[in-house]
Amino acid sequence: MAVEAVPVRPRLRVPLASNAMIIDLRSDTVTKPTPAMLEYMFKATVGDDVFDEDPSVNELQSFAAGMFGMEAAIFCPSGTMTNQIAVKAHTQPGDEVICEDGAHLYYYEGGGMASNSGVTTKTLKGNRGVFTHEQVLDCLRPSNVHFPSTSLVSIENTCNRGGGKIFDFNEILRIRAICDTHGLKLHMDGARLFNAIVSTGLDPKSIGATFDSISICLSKGLGAPVGSLLLGSKDFIKKAFRIRKAFGGGMRQAGYLASAGLYALENNIDRLSEDHSLAKEIEATLDACDYVKSVLPVETNMVVFELMDSFSTSEFLNYLERNGILAFEIGPRRIRFVTHLDLPIKSIETIREALAGYSA
Repeated sequence: MAVEAVPVRPRLRVPLASNAMIIDLRSDTVTKPTPAMLEYMFKATVGDDVFDEDPSVNELQSFAAGMFGMEAAIFCPSGTMTNQIAVKAHTQPGDEVICEDGAHLYYYEGGGMASNSGVTTKTLKGNRGVFTHEQVLDCLRPSNVHFPSTSLVSIENTCNRGGGKIFDFNEILRIRAICDTHGLKLHMDGARLFNAIVSTGLDPKSIGATFDSISICLSKGLGAPVGSLLLGSKDFIKKAFRIRKAFGGGMRQAGYLASAGLYALENNIDRLSEDHSLAKEIEATLDACDYVKSVLPVETNMVVFELMDSFSTSEFLNYLERNGILAFEIGPRRIRFVTHLDLPIKSIETIREALAGYSA
């Protein structure tokens, strides 16, 4: 089942009872800081980060780099910025980047690789965002002045448009070997990397040893309000600081945001398993619904399913909204649910009841 993207539906397009509980399953980006995180933020020690004088930013960067056994990190406003900085730092104008055709840095970042770095892309068709080392080999260009020089391979883990699918680490190692043989850099868009780590039990340091750069997001399942980190070698991050400045990403007293990210890394990783369990429960509920054609196998915190041809996506979403459930439309009769830490405790009962009660 291919996953297509359409604009996000406006919030609450239909009337909702004033006392209704809102269950927002559109994305894990909708989370707000918990009271404990807010308290941690208010107590942050801050300075001017452009002068490298914000203690909280420096602590976050050091802590995150250490988690993955990498030398350094840079704090940025968004995962799009960390991805785009990585591409620019790893490439020269006219180079080619290999990635999957649904990869976030290709599909959702506004053509940034072309406009920011002057590079072209060689996209390949994976299985729910996951591709193989043989496919990478097939993408490599011969050394010829008529062709762009391939310089970078990018992997997304988990795969957003693949419904939260996890990239097999053994296959990543085989891709790494190809990169080493052919002199290519390897980048990971790890917007939801911690979901993959919690699900597989993989040591973050093993991941850090495999990639030249890693982008991790703090404002999705980890619950921070803003921010992503780019990890790499000291020389790479030094270059990244210059690029961030040129992109307008230098922030001043950013420690209030950085402290939220530090709190998230210290407190909110293990609890991602709760999101995964809830997603599996929703998957089981959908499997029993006769109006559901298929459900992508759930691996992390995303549930992607397709309605039977006779059912209307808009009518189904309106029905969910009337029952206090917000969802995301990703294509004709295709719906995405994403679980996260802001869901009410008794969400599953409400979701089950609403799904079981639907009829065209």
